Amino acid sequence: MDWIKRNLVFVIGGVVTLALMGLAGWYCFSGWNNNAQERDRITAAYEELNTLYANKPAPGDGKKVDNIKLAKEQQKEAREFLQKLAGYLEPIPALPPGTNIAGRDYSAALQETISQLQREANNSSVILPPRYKFSFEKQASLVTFAPGTLDYLAGQLGEIKAICDILNVAKINSLDSIRRERVPGSPDDVSGPATDYIDQHSVTNELAIISPYEISMRCFTPELAAVLAGFAQSRYGLIVKAINAEPALTSTVGDLTGGVPQYVPTYAPPVVQPAYPRGGFGEEGLPAGAGRYGANPYGGAGRYGIQQPTPAPVQYAPATAPKSGLQTLVKEKQLKVTLLVHVVKLLPPTR
Repeated sequence: MDWIKRNLVFVIGGVVTLALMGLAGWYCFSGWNNNAQERDRITAAYEELNTLYANKPAPGDGKKVDNIKLAKEQQKEAREFLQKLAGYLEPIPALPPGTNIAGRDYSAALQETISQLQREANNSSVILPPRYKFSFEKQASLVTFAPGTLDYLAGQLGEIKAICDILNVAKINSLDSIRRERVPGSPDDVSGPATDYIDQHSVTNELAIISPYEISMRCFTPELAAVLAGFAQSRYGLIVKAINAEPALTSTVGDLTGGVPQYVPTYAPPVVQPAYPRGGFGEEGLPAGAGRYGANPYGGAGRYGIQQPTPAPVQYAPATAPKSGLQTLVKEKQLKVTLLVHVVKLLPPTR
């Protein structure tokens, strides 16, 4: 203790030196750790650079590989593809055509289009629900419409007409319903019948606007094939995204009119028992020859008290004439089909 007092300055210097050496060691260790991490990052970046150089197209150095030129060529190919695609996805004309449509013009076009679709369905033997308005039940009873919605409604009317034209050409048995999306910001569609609308909404991407429609119909497989072929061959952007087919449980007419199928019972004529043949009466008042073997033709006991059952009448199946020609092995049944159709509308090209 006395030595420390005499050498206090030396002791303090030693403690400070040890502390500084500890700090220097910690600093060297942290620096070595940072160097190792940076070395790993540099190695990863170098490997990524080699990978990019090996790709096609590579980043290039401006001489061997010109990325700007390659990008321009790819943009040109994309524009050519869009121009070719536009030939298969023509825009569906709105009804009435144009923009800034007046309410009276749209109302007249709506009534005329509904009448035309009903008439064409009748000519094609397509059964419709009574007084069906093709999802425009609310708009068909209006004279004035919500502002800013007529252009959207005109486009939907034209798209539904294009869809119904394909269904009429295919001659489906019946059209149960067509459902469309609600026009954004339209109080008329909000208060309209729920059976006219679908819960999905239009989607917009960099190239097009995609609008959904749901079709419910009754048909057989040949008519269904004709409908799918009509969508595939259409010059408009009509794409079938989903299909659900199930057997139709009720007849078309009964289902659309709210009736119940009637079942008529078949009449089965009674079986006539053959009369016992006349042969005279022998002993004990029985027919001749019956008492000899103890049989009673009337179902009673015989001569020796044995109960004899009444013989069952023999029935013969009526003779049927053989069928000529091919016989039907599979009988097709009517289907209830639900289609989800997307209408693709290309956006104007941007430069």
